Amino acid sequence: MTDPVIVHGYRFSVYNQIVRMTLQQKGVASTSVEVDPFTDPVPESYLKMHPFGRVPLLVHGDFQIYETAAITPYIDAAFDGPPLVLAEAKKAARMTQVISIVDNYAYWPMVRQVASQRVFAPLYGRTPDEAAIAKGMEDSRVVLSALNKIARDGFALDSQQITLADCHLAPMIGYFVQAGEGKKELGRYEVLSRWWNWISSKPTFRDTRPPLPDQH
Repeated sequence: MTDPVIVHGYRFSVYNQIVRMTLQQKGVASTSVEVDPFTDPVPESYLKMHPFGRVPLLVHGDFQIYETAAITPYIDAAFDGPPLVLAEAKKAARMTQVISIVDNYAYWPMVRQVASQRVFAPLYGRTPDEAAIAKGMEDSRVVLSALNKIARDGFALDSQQITLADCHLAPMIGYFVQAGEGKKELGRYEVLSRWWNWISSKPTFRDTRPPLPDQH
């Protein structure tokens, strides 16, 4: 009997979608347990599994692992299905580079500043912080330019084969383009825009895309 796969995550989280995209691309069935990391305090039962109280966390049988950058390679290695980490050295290196850019430079400006303020704040009855959006857009341009250059060289984000680079970046862009200025800005980067049109049409992305919160 196959060990069950359980994803503890927050349905609005881009990192939750990253894991769900990876599982779907590998053809792995899973169940979800909703964990809101913004709850104060985070339930003690969850902190016993994840001492930092973040999401997601993957449980596979008796094995538990947190940190998205560790979860997705584990999924690729532990299950059959199309490989998401390519063996060729340059492609593997570019994939890792994209994932690092996503974590270190893309998430905060694109999701927490632009999307959170422009898209989520009004849904919760808050006035968007225009200064935060402006700063997020400024920093996002550096990210988009770097990713466009990487996509152009063809070793990652090649619009042909889904790898972990695609799974890690797509949810970030997915939120970013829901802001009007984000969608407009992405359009300035030809190769990255072509990649976005490709990945956003795939069931791997569409079927895992998180909903927007109910309007308050």
